[in-house]
Amino acid sequence: MRILVVDDEPEMAALVSRGLTSEGHDVVSAHDGVTALGEVLESPFELAVLDVMLPGMSGFELCRRIKERDETTAVILLTARDAVDDRVRGLDAGADDYMIKPFAFAELAARVRAVRRRDALSAPARMEVGTVVIDLRRHRVRCGEKDLPVSRTEFDVLRVLAEKVRETVSRAQLLGEVWGTTENIDPNIVDQYVSYLRRKLDASGADVRIVTARGVGFSLVTSEA
Repeated sequence: MRILVVDDEPEMAALVSRGLTSEGHDVVSAHDGVTALGEVLESPFELAVLDVMLPGMSGFELCRRIKERDETTAVILLTARDAVDDRVRGLDAGADDYMIKPFAFAELAARVRAVRRRDALSAPARMEVGTVVIDLRRHRVRCGEKDLPVSRTEFDVLRVLAEKVRETVSRAQLLGEVWGTTENIDPNIVDQYVSYLRRKLDASGADVRIVTARGVGFSLVTSEA
């Protein structure tokens, strides 16, 4: 997932960012509400983890502005104040979850996974990119009228790339989304499975291709792009 972390305490922002990055997420951090809003307006995020007490713009207001921009972006609010009024205010602003500081990172990671599961449940049953149709329920891929035989891992790599079509997906993000970790695993395994998938797509005559952004990651594009 692409996640925005906003906290006016640099050490806290760095701690949360490192933890989420180690879980395979693509993380951007900011230390004030105005800078964070600029990041949101520049490119979309799937989740924002926001401290309530921020300079320039409160976490409540930032949450509201994020939801106005894209209501599908999930928001987890962080606060040191365990007051019912604050929790109500945050939820009324559109927050999906609320955590009280201090907290264990393991709990935050679990709540992020819960957000991902909710997104998966509300996701469409299939995805279409050019002539390629990805059946998310049956784990099948079709190109035109023909089935494209892929392994489960190849399917998951294609799904992640298709979710961000024409965007570059980093190797770390693919490791996190497909293999569930970035630790104790050779990142070259991503290149290996992308190579398998690329050959199958090319042989099928599909009008989509996987493009390598050297040193960064991969993107799925249509031939006309």
